[in-house]
Amino acid sequence: MHLIAAAQMVSTADKGYNLDVAARLVRQAAGLGARLVGLPENFSWMGPEPERAGAAEALDGPTLSRMADLARETKLTLLSGSILEEGAPGGRLYNTSVLFAPDGARLAVYRKMHLFDVDVGDGATYQESAAVAPGTEVVAADTAVGRLGLSVCYDLRFPELYRRLSKDGATLLAVPAAFTMMTGKDHWEVLLRARAIENQAYVLAPAQGGRHSAQRLTYGHAMVVDPWGLVTARASEGEGLAVAPVDPELLARIRRNLPCLEHRRLD
Repeated sequence: MHLIAAAQMVSTADKGYNLDVAARLVRQAAGLGARLVGLPENFSWMGPEPERAGAAEALDGPTLSRMADLARETKLTLLSGSILEEGAPGGRLYNTSVLFAPDGARLAVYRKMHLFDVDVGDGATYQESAAVAPGTEVVAADTAVGRLGLSVCYDLRFPELYRRLSKDGATLLAVPAAFTMMTGKDHWEVLLRARAIENQAYVLAPAQGGRHSAQRLTYGHAMVVDPWGLVTARASEGEGLAVAPVDPELLARIRRNLPCLEHRRLD
């Protein structure tokens, strides 16, 4: 049985400050015995839209290099929730999640597939695709706590992605997010628990949670959900951690006693 941790942050436009907070939370989780820690979407930068392009980096840039070093220092598997990655077609960016092994090696790279182009009624209109290009690959990787399927935030609303991940052997689903307050209060927990139940998998859901600017407020409630759909850990307000165990025996028992994954008729 291994502990996993979902970090909750309130990232701003100050990248240095954000990275210091991320490092502190990862070290805190390591001190509690976590083997896998996830950071939220946009953990390194959440600033004004006109400055988005200037915050982008390459995969070997300073932010992810620091995360690789942090994984190596703490000897845990580290999910760098997402950063803005430069180099997408048409001068756009990618919203990219990177998974690091305990030795700092890059295990997986996932580029957010579903982009947040919505008007949720909170006074702001979100048009992620104006600056961000969608990824095209479904990504999972083996870790010490199980096979981890990667996703980011708005992906959570598309269950077919998680069916593909579970078909690929995922026993743990990562959903680093920055859910708005408007959608999060009604949909965040419901969707996370649904994805856990449907796929009989643990869900690791790091989150942004708090006031980022006058225009941006996120819901938070980073959590861990077990394969039965129960929330086993939850962060409260502001910065924090949700830490809970992954129990392979529970996972196996649920899948054996209720073998719905074997009963699927549609791909």
